Amino acid sequence: MAANHRRRDTPAGPVSIGRVVARLLARTGYDREQATTALEAAWVDVVPEPLRSVSRPGLVRRGVLEVFVSHSAHVQEFGFQKQSIVAGLRSALPSAGICDIRCRLHPDSVRTT
Repeated sequence: MAANHRRRDTPAGPVSIGRVVARLLARTGYDREQATTALEAAWVDVVPEPLRSVSRPGLVRRGVLEVFVSHSAHVQEFGFQKQSIVAGLRSALPSAGICDIRCRLHPDSVRTT
């Protein structure tokens, strides 16, 4: 009876090489690392310098980019510029699906120059 049961992660037929590579990238975390690198590059291009030096992008969850800022006043400034920043990030990284940003105060995680 146990011989008739298939493991759920065993495919029923051939699997495309693209799907195999995508699974491998997800398991190793390389896909997340590449996405983080692309987001940081877009951040430099899109966010104006006064805000860029006091903030750091975090993860995108359900279309919302978490942004760490060094002071509560910067949260308000991001609120004023949110639409243009989101539009720029959506243009630079359409596959990321960013539709909003949410700022969090975290002074230790931001490099100030």
